[in-house]
Amino acid sequence: MTYKTQQTIDRTWQQFVRDQLRDVPPDQRGPLEDELSRRFSQLGQSAGGSEQNAFFDLLGFGKNGTMSFADVPSPPVPADFDDSIFPSQLQAASQLYFTYMYDTMGVFRIARILKDLYHAGRMRIQQGPGARILYVLEKWEPLRFTAKHRLAAYKRVFNYGRAPAVPGGIVNRNFHYQLIGLMSALAQYYRDLTIGQVIRGSSEIEQRPYGNIATVQRIALDMRYALDRASYGNIVALALETGLYLKQILEMFDAPDIKKAFDANTKWDTLEQAMNRYGGGAKELTQRAKMADAGRQVLGWIARGDYDSTVDPTMFQLETRQIGANAEAWIAAYRMTGEGRRFPGVTPSLNWAVGLPPRATEEAIIG
Repeated sequence: MTYKTQQTIDRTWQQFVRDQLRDVPPDQRGPLEDELSRRFSQLGQSAGGSEQNAFFDLLGFGKNGTMSFADVPSPPVPADFDDSIFPSQLQAASQLYFTYMYDTMGVFRIARILKDLYHAGRMRIQQGPGARILYVLEKWEPLRFTAKHRLAAYKRVFNYGRAPAVPGGIVNRNFHYQLIGLMSALAQYYRDLTIGQVIRGSSEIEQRPYGNIATVQRIALDMRYALDRASYGNIVALALETGLYLKQILEMFDAPDIKKAFDANTKWDTLEQAMNRYGGGAKELTQRAKMADAGRQVLGWIARGDYDSTVDPTMFQLETRQIGANAEAWIAAYRMTGEGRRFPGVTPSLNWAVGLPPRATEEAIIG
């Protein structure tokens, strides 16, 4: 399709859409306009005309000789940058984040301590299921990846921990800032949506809500791109192997004889009591557990998301309602941790994430 033809079709299509929407009720114009826009995009991509020889036609080396710019085929360059990711890597990153939070809680450290206590005869267990698991725990440990590999992966993918960066490797240094920005954007969207429902006096919103979908999508896309660049190599295998090991450790904590040895009712009681006795004290267990689950859910949504800028607001709300609740839960738990106590709040964090002064919203309202 030549430039001249494309411009003519664009003008004709705009007039056609205007004529079609003129007699449509206002409450039905939005979905119809979105559908017409999608149809036009599909027609433009599949329009007749070959662009294979466009370069030679532009130089005048084609079969028609020298051509004007208006007659040269238009190059339909696809905008596929945001889609050039590997979902398996992103899913592995979400599982690795879950593992990191449990590692911070002390799960792996307590597993090593219990194993040493069992071999030294300092635990009053003998033949129960917990003793059996401790006996074969070394066989269940990751075969390829040690704690050193795990700490290096945290540093590379999330920039968490004090492990040295691998020379020549990519470190995702902005992960935590982007994570806070995304959680704040999701939380702000649904808070604004709630305000919109109150102002309109109904839970049925037929117009675009006050929340900014584009901000959520942009931060999510930037974060997805950064995670994809940093999660190459052994991250998929490491997340899978370490996740299986974590599952076995939690089952060991829940064994009847292990719980009896620590006068515990649940596996979390076992972890807490063991941390208090041998690990220097249990800290932030409930917060880290919630951040692990909510963070994994949000990162998994990033991996499988389809960030269409023309998405219907109602569909966006349906697809992200659970993710928005997870974002609020993550923020609530994060604010109770040591580093999260400095969290300034959703609105200032979101303003900072999109490049606005912290009080830009308040100043705009006052002014």
